[in-house]
This record gives sequence, structure tokens and C-alpha cells, in this order.
Amino acid sequence: MSINFMSKGAEPRVCDIMICAMARLLRDEDRVFHGVSSQMPMVAMMLARHMHAPNLVHLNIPGGVNPASIKKPSYSSAGSELLASGEAYFPLEYVFDLSMRGGLDVAFLGGVQFDVTGNVNASVIGDYHKPKVRLPGGAGSAVLIPTAKRAIIWRTKHDKRTFVEKVDFVTTRGNLWKIVTNLCVFEFKNGSLHLDSIHPTSSLEEVAANTDFPLRYDEIRYTPLPTEREMSLLKQIDPFDYRAKEM
Repeated sequence: MSINFMSKGAEPRVCDIMICAMARLLRDEDRVFHGVSSQMPMVAMMLARHMHAPNLVHLNIPGGVNPASIKKPSYSSAGSELLASGEAYFPLEYVFDLSMRGGLDVAFLGGVQFDVTGNVNASVIGDYHKPKVRLPGGAGSAVLIPTAKRAIIWRTKHDKRTFVEKVDFVTTRGNLWKIVTNLCVFEFKNGSLHLDSIHPTSSLEEVAANTDFPLRYDEIRYTPLPTEREMSLLKQIDPFDYRAKEM
């Protein structure tokens, strides 16, 4: 059974829970990167800077360091606004170099398939030579997942085609830290994915029914709901609700 919300007023949405879960993973003075189509990490980084990590360094595709805000209606997670309002310029090739030198603390990255041993597929669905679907490929993930200190995956669709026993193709592997989905948070430890927490909007049964490998966990924990302060800040930081666009 899902846990009932205890907060006053409107119940937080799944996207709010995911954003707060991601923001809480970030630490003060972390150097954190997000790529394209990354509205949720972008908002999470902004929230962390306003909550508990004022010295977090926000890096992105256009190269704008610590953009001032994301309050324009035309904002994109890879748009020129991130550069125009940034404190400094740090281009993408520098991000790769920083990561390979051990200086990138967190990279928010994506993928299409994930298996129990932490492999990530962003290349093909089906046989590599005759794929059912050809995907964008590794791009920065093949470099940043192995080299960033903490790689965080976020995924708004959690089903058996996404979380599989064995990926169709290994685009990159190793060094995953957390995977935040619309149902739960996974942690990679001891060579495999473990269930870290279940969102209060879901249940153990729902996570198990939508995962194609047996769940591993030490205890059943639930993702904390957003606090009133977090919800208030999200409304200020993200007035155009970019955090919901990926859902």
C-alpha cells in the first residue's frame, strides 16, 4: 500500500518528489554538470543552491557557470540563457577534461536501459546490427559516467523494458551512484542495483512489478516528501514548472 501524504495543502507531485530527492543528493561546493533535455536536474541544482549548497557550482552544455535563474518562459536546459546569465564561461570540452582529471563531483546523465549490474544502454534496442530502435548513443555519458565522482541517472519512466536483467547493448558501465525514477531511488553498491527508497506515491509491489530483475534491498525505506520550504522555493525558482515537462 502507498503511504498517505501528511503535508498540508496540495499533495506534492511525483516530479516534485523526484526533484527534491535529486537536490538532497548534492553537497555544498560540489561541481555538478547536466546535459541537454535536463530540466529536472537543472531545477534540482537550483533548489540545492537555495537550500543547503550555496557554493555548488552549476555546469551545463552552453558553458554558463552558475546561471542566475531559470525564470524566463523560453528557458531550455541547453539554451543560451544559461550562458548569458552565468557568472563565468566553462565550455563543454573543459567539463570532460575536468571529469577525467577527477574534478567533477556529480554528473546528471540519462539512458534508455539499465540492468542489475549497472550497465547503461543508450545505443540500440535489439540486436546491434539489426536494431529495433537506434538510439542517440553514448555522447558524454560514455566519458562522464566512468569518470565523474558520482553519476546520477534520472528516469521518468520506470518499467520492465527500462530496468532489465541484461541490457541489449553496453554503452557505458560502472561508477553509477544513484538512479532516481518516478517510482523509487536505486543505489549501486556491491556490484549491483539496490532499492534505496520507494516514493510515497508508489509501493514495493509496484516497483517490483515494473522491474525485470529481482529487487535487492536491506530494508524498506520511503523517499521523504518535499518539505514546505522546498515546495515554496520550487514555486519561486521554477515558476514555469519546467520540472513537470519531462513527466
